[in-house]
Amino acid sequence: MSTQLLFADADSFVTPLLTVFAVDIASGTDANPLPTLLTTSDVLSDAASTVLASGEFKAARGETLLLHRPEGLKADRLLIVGLGNVKKLSPDELRIGSGTAVRFAKSKSIRSVAILFPEDRALSDEHLESLDCMPSARSLVEGALLADFDPDTYRSDRKDRSMEGITILAPAQQKVTQDEIREGHTEGMIFAAAQNFTRSLVNEPGNVLTPTELGKRTATMCRAAGLSCEVHSTAKLKELGMGAFLGVAQGSAEPPALIVMRYTPAQPAPGGKIAALVGKGITFDTGGISIKPADGMDKMKYDMAGAGAMIGAMQAIAALKPRIEVISVICSAENMPSGTAYKPGDVLTAMSGKTIEIMNTDAEGRLVLADGLHYAKTLGATHLIDAATLTGAVVVALGKLNSGLFSNDEETCAHFHQAARTAGEHFWRMPCTDDYRELIKSSIADIMNTGRDRWGGSITAAMFLKEFVGETPWVHLDIAGQAWIDEHHTEIAKGPSGVAVRSIVEWVRALAA
Repeated sequence: MSTQLLFADADSFVTPLLTVFAVDIASGTDANPLPTLLTTSDVLSDAASTVLASGEFKAARGETLLLHRPEGLKADRLLIVGLGNVKKLSPDELRIGSGTAVRFAKSKSIRSVAILFPEDRALSDEHLESLDCMPSARSLVEGALLADFDPDTYRSDRKDRSMEGITILAPAQQKVTQDEIREGHTEGMIFAAAQNFTRSLVNEPGNVLTPTELGKRTATMCRAAGLSCEVHSTAKLKELGMGAFLGVAQGSAEPPALIVMRYTPAQPAPGGKIAALVGKGITFDTGGISIKPADGMDKMKYDMAGAGAMIGAMQAIAALKPRIEVISVICSAENMPSGTAYKPGDVLTAMSGKTIEIMNTDAEGRLVLADGLHYAKTLGATHLIDAATLTGAVVVALGKLNSGLFSNDEETCAHFHQAARTAGEHFWRMPCTDDYRELIKSSIADIMNTGRDRWGGSITAAMFLKEFVGETPWVHLDIAGQAWIDEHHTEIAKGPSGVAVRSIVEWVRALAA
């Protein structure tokens, strides 16, 4: 697929589908919608004036209206996409809007679309502060490319509905504005490619994407991106004393994979910071001896979404080249029940030397992360972040609109909050204070791998991980509720979301600043 940015007149641009955005400028909850196009083109405004005046189109977020053979335009069709009320307009809405346009085109077998860059000059100052060009351009590209992903990879009758061309049409303004739009366009392609790579990994079935295969695909990406990569298995885990990781892996016929990626900047920023990205890579999770119910177990191929996010983030980091050294540690295994599987009541010794009483073998992700986090510290990490589909409890607490955020350091957490805002992703901070440690104390070992009861399950999981980071500034992301999309969205396909890739990369860039 070709993705291009043109500074051209939309009125005369030849395309099967031209997309223009609209906002509702009405104020007050009881006011009738007043849809207004985000363009200064009189030809476009005239083509849409009748239908906008009719009240049929309200410019609600994700709402679409298609006009055939629009008068005065060279485009075959004009698609108007609503972005919601103007007071809530931001680059996030633009991401959703461009994604909606591409999903709409795909549903109509239209393979090429042009998206008009929004002109806030079309609105009066009372309605809108200026949209920054760079993040707006980036969001438009991200939304469009993320919308082109479909998960039906293995259908024997699969019809390729991927887009052949996406064009962002921007007005020819002063050079500094064009430069900002070009920068945003370039970054949008980098971020979207990384997130879609993550989605492609998470989408794979467990019989295809084994830990070994995950290592191979990661190594292939690293070679292409210019990253160094090492992939180890059982012998290395034994050499390092990764007893927690090995305990999870021992029930499967598939060997585990310890994947280590490295990015080294040409000119590191002063301060000697080293960021470590640690991902849970359980390529299939049955729950082990504490086996899960059959209903929904098929989705447990997505239990490596945290690892997928880190792998995608490293791809983007290699392209963006922040001035900070970055290490990524991926701990990948299957969690299976067998005669060799670890059992409730077992005691495992982690790489750090801490002993762990196993209360539930379905709390395996925190075990592999425990060794991954400690190993990252031995590699020199000064700042840690991990991502994992760790607990169902976080979904109970936050639903599917936010992922859980835990941290032991206020400054590091603040950096991540800002990174998530820039990325347009949603995380909610949860408590991770020392008074919760009592809940994971063991009578036979140092700690238990679950709390004493079902209450605060996402917090006790975070407290478990906290045992292995020490004083190192650390962020833990529990993405269980957002890593897989079940509900219909206008802008993105159901299936793997690739959540956290953008936020993790922005967090790394914040550390480098």
